[in-house]
Formats: sequence, C-alpha cells, structure tokens
Amino acid sequence: MTAKHLADTVTLNNGVEMPWFGLGVYKAQAGTEVETAIHYALEAGYRHIDTAALYANEESVGKAIRESGIDRASIFVTTKVWNDDQGYDSTLRAFDASLKRLGMEYVDLYLVHWPISGKYKETWRALETIYEQGRARAIGVSNFQIRHLEDILADCKVRPTVNQVEYHPLLTQQPLHAYCREHQIQLEAWSPIMRGNLDLPVLQELARKYGKTPAQIVLRWDLQEEVVTIPKSVHRDRIIQNADIFDFELSPEDMEQIRGLNQNHRFGPDPDTY
Repeated sequence: MTAKHLADTVTLNNGVEMPWFGLGVYKAQAGTEVETAIHYALEAGYRHIDTAALYANEESVGKAIRESGIDRASIFVTTKVWNDDQGYDSTLRAFDASLKRLGMEYVDLYLVHWPISGKYKETWRALETIYEQGRARAIGVSNFQIRHLEDILADCKVRPTVNQVEYHPLLTQQPLHAYCREHQIQLEAWSPIMRGNLDLPVLQELARKYGKTPAQIVLRWDLQEEVVTIPKSVHRDRIIQNADIFDFELSPEDMEQIRGLNQNHRFGPDPDTY
C-alpha cells in the first residue's frame, strides 16, 4: 500500500503500526538544534522520530517529545545499539542507557546498527530479550545484507521487523528489497536524498513535470516502492517541504526511470566491511 497521508502507517510482521515517513536526526546537534527540529516536525504532523546511541542526541530527543505535549503513545521512536556495545550483556546495558537518556519506559523500535562480524547474533539475542520484556515494541536491524539476514533467520526466536539501509535512486538494492519483502521484513531508507546529490537530469526533469523538488520526487518514489523513509533536516522549511509529497503520484514509467538510475553507489560504509 502506498502512503496517502503523512500519518499513514505500515503494519510490521508483529502487528505494530509504523509510520511510513519520519524525521531522522543523524548529525543533528544535541540541545537546541535537534529539539527545535523535532518541534517543527511534530508541529507539521510527523509522528516518527529516528535516533541512535551514536548520534549522541537521545536525551534531547526525549526532552523534545515530552515538551511537545503530544501523547508519547502516538509518536514512534526508534533508536539503535552502537557497534562498540554489541554482544549480549553489553547490548542489554546499552539499551538501559538509551532508555535512561530518552527518559522513556520503552521504545517503539530498537535496531542493531551494523552487522558486526562475530557479534551481531549475540546482539540479536539481547534484542529478543528486550522485546520479550516489552521494553521495545518491535526489534530490527540496520545495514544488514541478505547473508546477514539469512544468518539471523536460521535460528532466531523473533524475526526482525525492519531492516534500515542506505537506499536511494543510486543504490536501489533490489535483491535485498525482494528478499525483505519475501520474509516480511520492512525495508527502511536512510540517506534517501543522497546527501543532497540530486542534480541528476532525470530527477530535474521529473521535478519540472510534477511541480516538485528533486528531493520530493525521490521521497515520493521511496514511498511508492513501499520503503519507510526518514529524511534528515534541522530546517523548518525543509522539514515541511520533505513531507509535502502526498498530493501527487509518480507514474509507473517514471518509477521505472528512477529505478534505472541505480549504480550500486554508496555514500556511506559498505556493510560487508564490518
């Protein structure tokens, strides 16, 4: 199902509802910068905030959500365990620390940030424990490739609900996307607008055709590909503009044009190097 409204959700494989669209806060400075960005996003109707221990802004994320006056239960909050904390016991400790910084009793989604060789399976066991305790409504992974997912699925007690990966027109990861669909693992995009590298002729042409920005074209493409997407911005106008993508639909031909831009190009690290 393609999202029609900012508040629309996808049902994860455990029945939890996750908003299709949200705000990422990677590299947003703790304190005023991230708090103001979240205020702008919630005011604009966003109900999905994605952070991580690595981002060093969990405390500010929690503060902004509390100060918004919006019921905590209506905001979907994701955080992640960082690589240095992976392993069973250390992940449990890291999760406790994240909850304390957030000032929350639970998170909506807890992710393994990267597939650290020799550690991610023990980390996943810790996430299963956290899930069974009811302190994360859903658990998932980030930056996992097919071989990592196969490894987890071989003997897990709880299947991952989400795989958050670098995903954009230059890196469509179609085999991974197909695998996740087959196994009911929701794909989620980080760096969806390619760190601003949007001056591709096809995107410029489609922006003119639809009366939108190239970023809005890409974000709409993500949603029509049934990929949850969390663009990052700290600017009010851009936060509002990013979400202004529910009043048009890309044609099948234009969707295919964008898919055709794939070059398997990464702006971030290669998961196979971990």
